[in-house]
Amino acid sequence: MEERMKDAAGNETKRPHSAIVVDGVEQAPSRAMLYPVGFKREDFAKAQVGIASTWSMVTPCNMHINELADAAAKGADEAGAKSVVFNTITVSDGISMGTPGMRYSLVSREVIADSIETVVGAQGFDGFVAIGGCDKNMPACAMAMARLDRPSVFVYGGTIQTGPQRRDIISVFEAVGGHAAGTVSDAQLLAVEQTAIPGPGSCGGMYTANTMASAIEAMGLSLPNSSAQEAVGEQKRQDAHAAGAAVARLVQAGIKPSDILCVEAFENAIALVMALEGSTNAVLHLLAIASASDVPLGIDDFTRIGARVPVLADMRPAGNYAMSELIAIGGIQPLMKTLLEAGLLHGDCLTVTGKTLAENLAGVAPYPEGQRIIRPLDNPIKPNGHLVILRGNLAPEGAVAKITGHEGLRFTGRARVFHSEEAGMAAIMDGTVAKGDVLVIRYEGPKGGPGMREMLSPTSAINGRGLSADVALLTDGRFSGGSHGFVIGHVTPEAFDGGPIALVEDGDTITVDAEKREVNLQVAADELAARRAKWQPPKPRVQRGTLAKYARLVSSASEGAVTDRGW
Repeated sequence: MEERMKDAAGNETKRPHSAIVVDGVEQAPSRAMLYPVGFKREDFAKAQVGIASTWSMVTPCNMHINELADAAAKGADEAGAKSVVFNTITVSDGISMGTPGMRYSLVSREVIADSIETVVGAQGFDGFVAIGGCDKNMPACAMAMARLDRPSVFVYGGTIQTGPQRRDIISVFEAVGGHAAGTVSDAQLLAVEQTAIPGPGSCGGMYTANTMASAIEAMGLSLPNSSAQEAVGEQKRQDAHAAGAAVARLVQAGIKPSDILCVEAFENAIALVMALEGSTNAVLHLLAIASASDVPLGIDDFTRIGARVPVLADMRPAGNYAMSELIAIGGIQPLMKTLLEAGLLHGDCLTVTGKTLAENLAGVAPYPEGQRIIRPLDNPIKPNGHLVILRGNLAPEGAVAKITGHEGLRFTGRARVFHSEEAGMAAIMDGTVAKGDVLVIRYEGPKGGPGMREMLSPTSAINGRGLSADVALLTDGRFSGGSHGFVIGHVTPEAFDGGPIALVEDGDTITVDAEKREVNLQVAADELAARRAKWQPPKPRVQRGTLAKYARLVSSASEGAVTDRGW
């Protein structure tokens, strides 16, 4: 695992990257540039640890991360390294949701991973801490860790506390639907809007941020319990401080992500996501991290692992509890220990502590008696995983459904087709969408969107209007971790590529069968052939800039929607 090289004096060094940048007479200009940013002469002999901060006032998810970055830097410095803090972007899903700006959300994952790789690679850091607090910068950090393969630790920014009456951001989206249905007044909507987000931290249910934080910890890329802490408070600052020190130790030990990220590590992540009833976005992001790691992971692995892992967590959005309430009873570690003891996790996987997963969990106490958030193995919410990979004539390359058990296992309805999220949302709000409909929102895939927008606004409006049991939603876009109901996303091939979803017409019958794991269009093959002969690809929505570049580079959702496929 160690990577050694010679410094300018011919001695072995464990600074394989920074030594190239700052050692020797010829690198005097590099050293000269570093004195003004805080380096002292003795610092050039230390391993350099970058601190990748996603701090921003764009969103409450990341508004406090500058404090965590400072704590991580202090931890690295006190452990004998030299820290250097740098920033990357973030965008807010919650703010851009339902608008054209949401097209940049998944794109930002690639931009963030690229930017961390760029800075760490250019500056010659020997290791780094990556701190993420919102949906896309978290998998982006893990992707950068995998690509660079330098000693590194991920720090989760932490979850938000709930508002009055246990409100969170999903409460606001659903109140919008209730307002349209006439069950929520103007004053009630304003009250929810003004109180649902009480301070810093990521959205408070088992939505995408908390799902991915848990998955990253299960993979071994963050310190124990990093995923189950509130954003505010000393515990999270201590986690960041410990991460800085941990990277300094990893540099000395030569432990890199490639020593940690194996097939079994990803299987651990998937198993935990299933037990937690986590976000459908976990499929997309774990595939992307695996791609960056050169680990062979496919969408059918979610079916394979889901077949043996039960849903145990009664967490929002489908369940009742918030992440802060799970933290209060011990977080995810007692659940991980339960899964390990049942043979559902691989305990021999290495982690960033330098110990195995089993060693990290050895001293973890069980949940307190009487708690109702995490069910026992013999009384699950659902006996197998909730993330179901569907195929069939509408999704020959796969689609992702979130079947929690609350919405049933089969749905048949008439198609009501829209070419954008906005058009579908308008039809929900004005009452056009009715019981028995399968709402089809297409041309929202990675290429067609471009950017594969999340359909949280439509699903929340459906729920707010009281239609969640009677309307299904099918899209080549994706869903927020806050979405629930009979929803099927990531339909591939996407409509823009001429996938079968592009051929659906109003009134067609669509059947979703979670037990057979199929989604089918009940239209004769010759009729579909005739429709295909008439179909013409639409013009791209954008011609230049970030979105256009993304659309040209991006892979299918069934491959993680990545722009770096190892050319």
